[in-house]
Amino acid sequence: MQTQCKKMVLVLGIVLIASMITARANAACGDIKVGATFHRQSWQGSGALQSGSLVMVSDRDEDSSIVGMWHVTLTAQGNAEGPPDGTPLDNALVVWHSDKTEIMNSARPPQDGNFCMGVWEKTGKNRYKLNHFAWLANDTANAPSGVGNPTGPVQVVEDVVLSRDRNHYAGTFVTDAYDASNTRIAHVTGVIAATRITVNTPETSLF
Repeated sequence: MQTQCKKMVLVLGIVLIASMITARANAACGDIKVGATFHRQSWQGSGALQSGSLVMVSDRDEDSSIVGMWHVTLTAQGNAEGPPDGTPLDNALVVWHSDKTEIMNSARPPQDGNFCMGVWEKTGKNRYKLNHFAWLANDTANAPSGVGNPTGPVQVVEDVVLSRDRNHYAGTFVTDAYDASNTRIAHVTGVIAATRITVNTPETSLF
């Protein structure tokens, strides 16, 4: 008889606890302001759900619409004492990454620093700013058959606008070059034109 009473008390205790939990859950679910409007949103995780990292797909797509591989040309423009307008300065392959970094394979001699990197941010609707560095190299112009003398870094700041079809972008750039003692030795401005590279892009279109 005593054993049955203990079982009865245990069962009643479990029922009581379950009732309290249900009441709290119902109160939480019902704690919604009258007139509140809910909009369906599309979310996507950056991995398994347990990673706890979710972003709105619409925001991510808008910010990252420039992500991809591009064929980019840089042309001089607006230099009173520099290269004349229309002078080709670079013909490069560029990749903008979703983590807001960028890398460029420049059509320049490897000793002259043909790989350079940057970071970017979205500054407005279809507008982007890139801060880009070529980090130390050698001056092959003075030693075309050798390694050449060390030179300092080059900074390129770009402001570009992505086309509505997201397959082109254009804008302006400012380039500052420094010697090995970090003294600015050149300041060049110009315009940028870029075309997206896809799996169907032929090599002939890059020239």
